[in-house]
Amino acid sequence: MYHVMVIDDEPTICQSLTFALEDEYHVYAFTDPREALPLLERMEIAIVLLDLKIGEYDGMEILEEIKRISPSTIVIIMTAYGSIPSSVEAMRKGAFSYATKPLHIDELEVLIQKAEEVYALQSKVRWLSDELEKVTDNNGLIGESAAMREIFTLIDKVKDIGSNILITGESGTGKEVVARTIHYESKRRNKRFQAINCAAIPSHLLESELFGHEKGAFTGALQRKAGLFVLADGGTIFLDEIGEMDLALQGKLLRVLQERKVMPVGGTEEIEIDVRIIGATNRDLTKEVKENRFREDLYYRLNVIPIHLPPLRERKEDIPLLMEFFVRKISDKMGKPVEGVTEEALRLLQQYSFPGNIRELQNMVERAIALTNSSCIQKDDLPTEIKNHTRAFISNTLIPIYVGETMEDVEKKVILHNLAAFNGNQRRTAQIIGIGERTMRDKVKKYREQK
Repeated sequence: MYHVMVIDDEPTICQSLTFALEDEYHVYAFTDPREALPLLERMEIAIVLLDLKIGEYDGMEILEEIKRISPSTIVIIMTAYGSIPSSVEAMRKGAFSYATKPLHIDELEVLIQKAEEVYALQSKVRWLSDELEKVTDNNGLIGESAAMREIFTLIDKVKDIGSNILITGESGTGKEVVARTIHYESKRRNKRFQAINCAAIPSHLLESELFGHEKGAFTGALQRKAGLFVLADGGTIFLDEIGEMDLALQGKLLRVLQERKVMPVGGTEEIEIDVRIIGATNRDLTKEVKENRFREDLYYRLNVIPIHLPPLRERKEDIPLLMEFFVRKISDKMGKPVEGVTEEALRLLQQYSFPGNIRELQNMVERAIALTNSSCIQKDDLPTEIKNHTRAFISNTLIPIYVGETMEDVEKKVILHNLAAFNGNQRRTAQIIGIGERTMRDKVKKYREQK
């Protein structure tokens, strides 16, 4: 049920309209605009029935204030027959239509239904625009590393399969990004993608958010509400941080996964659903199962297709691509002409472990672009923890050392592998492996002569 507001200085009109509309809408009637406008700031009002002459107030000014506070609200002007020219002027200022007094309820109801259709269409367009921005703004599903290539291949294989998916990985690795990509690459792309963070909502409210509730199901349930599973029918629901869900609700979720039906809170009839279910967690659910904090049967129901996202420290070769993407995106958003990052700053970034993963990198880029006075992000634009990072180089590359090799052979391998990692910079290599620069020069000279 949509929220409808009536603003008219005649109490009898407020009462009669409330009586006529309250079966289909939540109606809020006011004779004083000063009392009505604050409600617009606190609540999403779909339609306002506004008298053009409200005592000492100018209805045209009230219209402008309504559209300023809530641009999406549909306003219908109520006016006397002789004020039609003023009503036309009101439509130029954003009113949807007008109704002449004395009001005919049947005609007004038709007009309100049309306004409701426009409001619903506008809401859908806003939702689709938001979703499109989230899809194109992929926040990190970027990379050429072997790990990311495997994930891209897996996404392509499973996108049109209805099986449940469980995405695991540390916070900030892009689990929701992967879920959205699966949805928008699939045949379900024209239906809704509904995401919910199971850790952000108290358990007694989470059930209602997921499954919906009937009017009067609990204190404060003033109207019937569809749950996210129903809203996502034909599409995808993404249950982020599913490891935080309490055991009682896990049992109800298991039934939904098994039966593909939901029972609203306070309801008596189940609703059939056709939904792709994707869960995500940064917890080790096998450990949670062993410690009786997560249902084993639910775990196996969810974990049909597992996707594990590596932390950024394990795919550092993707940092240049990620930097290019974030710099372009954030500089355009800020309207600041920053074109890239210096080699020195990039080297420091590749040496940092990024405990916050891609999210931390993105926040760092935003901070650097905001503070820099250069066309490129410099070393001095980076946070102190990156500039002063003591582990100056961290690489996933292993140096093979075998039983029976001499210390001289091992030393040679360590020096040459690190030298290659630092692009032949002998001073930097000497600092990292802890030998003097002269010793480094002598060793490199010796190795060259041996060739």
